[in-house]
Amino acid sequence: MNTKLKIDKLYTLSSENRKFSFPLPLKNKIRIGKRDYIVQLKADEKYGTYILWKNRRYPVEIVRSRQNKYEILFNDISYTFTVETPFSLQRKKVLDSKKGKTEQEFVRAPMPGKIIDVLVREGSAVLRGEPVVILEAMKMQNEIQSPVNGKVIKISTKANTNVLKDDVLVEIKAE
Repeated sequence: MNTKLKIDKLYTLSSENRKFSFPLPLKNKIRIGKRDYIVQLKADEKYGTYILWKNRRYPVEIVRSRQNKYEILFNDISYTFTVETPFSLQRKKVLDSKKGKTEQEFVRAPMPGKIIDVLVREGSAVLRGEPVVILEAMKMQNEIQSPVNGKVIKISTKANTNVLKDDVLVEIKAE
């Protein structure tokens, strides 16, 4: 028996797990609040691929795609998201609920940059929100904070080294 799955929406999950829905079939409009806006995806030799919104061009480029996970550059800002069907979204929720809380937390670089200073040592105790690393990106120094209370198990970086987005900086055993 050949039955087709009827899907009337797609969902995207941002890297922060924010959910956005898109009715199918996709149309050239988006709704923000209660207003609809016309949005067009275009490509030409002069400007490359871009989104046209309110008569302005915003460059867009797919940097990386793997299965249903995408990283795009939109107007020179990087965004990571997944595209989910209602079934895959429900499956993800079930799998996440069954996943036990891991004892180890990985502090990752939120952006590419240069490590200015490591503020903790292996074996030291840290509190949630306490800065563990200073990362310089775009000439700004950013405090990268511990997501949990715990003990530093491993430091994977050192001062004056360059890191990429999502590189593991510090490993913390949660209390």
